[in-house]
Amino acid sequence: MANGKTVSESHLLRTLLNLWPYMWPAGRPDLKMRVVWASVYLLISKFVLLLVPYFFKWSTDALNGRMDLAGTVPPLLAGAIALVIAYNLTRLIQLGLNQLRDALFASVGQHAVRQLAYRTFVHMHELSLRFHLERKTGGLSRIIERGTKGIETIVRFTILNSVPTVIEFLLTAAIFWWGYGFSYLAVTALTVWAYIWFTIRASDWRIAIRRSMNDSDTDANTKAIDSLLNFETVKYFGNEEMEAKRFDKSMERYEKAATDVWTSLGWLNFGQGVIFGIGTTIMLVLSALAVQRGEQTVGDFVFVNSMLLQLSAPLNFIGFVYREIRQGLTDIEQMFDLLEVKAEVKDAPDATELRSGQGAISFKDVHFAYDPARPILKGISFDVPAGKTVAVVGPSGAGKSTLSRLLYRFYDIQSGTITVDGQDIRTVTQKSLRSVIGMVPQDTVLFNDTVAYNIRYGRTSASDGEVFAAAEVAQIAHFIEMLPEGFETKVGERGLKLSGGEKQRVAIARTILKAPPILILDEATSALDTTTEREIQTALDVVSKNRTTLVIAHRLSTVIGADEIIVLKSGEIVERGTHAALLERNGLYASMWNRQREATQAEEHLKQVRESDDMGVVTRLAPAN
Repeated sequence: MANGKTVSESHLLRTLLNLWPYMWPAGRPDLKMRVVWASVYLLISKFVLLLVPYFFKWSTDALNGRMDLAGTVPPLLAGAIALVIAYNLTRLIQLGLNQLRDALFASVGQHAVRQLAYRTFVHMHELSLRFHLERKTGGLSRIIERGTKGIETIVRFTILNSVPTVIEFLLTAAIFWWGYGFSYLAVTALTVWAYIWFTIRASDWRIAIRRSMNDSDTDANTKAIDSLLNFETVKYFGNEEMEAKRFDKSMERYEKAATDVWTSLGWLNFGQGVIFGIGTTIMLVLSALAVQRGEQTVGDFVFVNSMLLQLSAPLNFIGFVYREIRQGLTDIEQMFDLLEVKAEVKDAPDATELRSGQGAISFKDVHFAYDPARPILKGISFDVPAGKTVAVVGPSGAGKSTLSRLLYRFYDIQSGTITVDGQDIRTVTQKSLRSVIGMVPQDTVLFNDTVAYNIRYGRTSASDGEVFAAAEVAQIAHFIEMLPEGFETKVGERGLKLSGGEKQRVAIARTILKAPPILILDEATSALDTTTEREIQTALDVVSKNRTTLVIAHRLSTVIGADEIIVLKSGEIVERGTHAALLERNGLYASMWNRQREATQAEEHLKQVRESDDMGVVTRLAPAN
């Protein structure tokens, strides 16, 4: 059946099956033994717990002089004071066994949290670029945070409490039946059944409220992180108030949902109390009447009350366990949904390591579309010979940057082939492919760590000397040494403490350290001013020397020396040739060149006018002789 209840139950079962490897970790016999011993100690504690009411009963009867202790208890305990001491000592033993259980199981729960968090982190990096472009970082981080917390709760309660609690119910029912008759068993069974039925129904109702609260929490966290990551943009447009209102609107929904969660919890607890209170009243009335008839002693009345009090704890715990497990499943179901997302780009089963040569690249009749209704590349074919430089230019939206993403295999093409040294990149492992390619992107995003860490990211095993040498080639070593902490200076969130040119030089140094045979320059200087662009271009010329280089350019002045220039328009090659040949052709490339040259000349003229004005001001302010 496809009704909601069946679907929910099947999802619950699937989630529990997914959790089993974390409850019983493979390859860790030490943790499995901890689970076993923790369960043993818990079972022993349950049996010890059942002795507590008996000692209380015997103590009461002894104090009333209504019990002959001979043959009932060991001689050592044949006294009211001894029984009182035994009563409290038994409670302490039971408490100690529970604490020993928790201590044994602590490492199992934390190991489960670590393993799930690690698996999720690895999986996130295995998913395609498309997935990460469509999801929000803040929402993902919150889902993972709640999921890792939820698994500890579920693993702990499932293994150590559910089965032993059922055993305690059965033992309690058996004691009432054996000692007091079927009527006590019937009342106990009906009370427990009504309690559990009500708890399950009410908890299921609260799940939807909890899910709404989680969604609101995720939305608020996403907006907060997104706003803080774009701190400067918020300031540029003075939209602090708007951002605060967007965040507060999400928190308003969270406030309402959280209030509903706590209100519903109050009704749940009240209903549980009413059900158990009715059952307790009936049982104590039956015992009181029996005491009046002389069929039971006051000790029996105390015993029944003590057993019911002990029964209330696991009953409350059953409700708590069910609520926590269901809420934990609600928290981690999105995480498991993430784990079930299939990677769009995967290594073929028979994928081999790329046989690295000199890095010759070839695109043959490549067709690609992010969306089938909007093709991006329409039969692109070109070669980048080993050690040569080929530039790709064209208007915005022509598909230039898509070429670099396809070469890195962030996406798979719909048809055609892309080869490196004659090997189809779909037949080799992604790791071996990406190890031979270096990238200097337009927007370099750095890790919030030191300058040295960001440069060494190109090759994590590099020595300090190699890091310094790479920085020198990238023409940034002198700047770094002038910083207060040198190479140990923190660059800030996304490298915001550095200028655009400085970040680009760090990216170049990182690529130099990687020393790949293939280099991709994806509009590496388009976001820089003219002066900085020329300085960066000098460093790039050094890096690209004797390397197979694919340049994706916006500013045509950076590709004059390319061995071949390919002009893209609407996903098709419309022109190709050297800079001089394309200018002679007087086509699209020549038109773009002329427009950019005019813009550059206008910029330089404006700069000269400003410098002339500044000099004039200085001359007028200079003191006369």
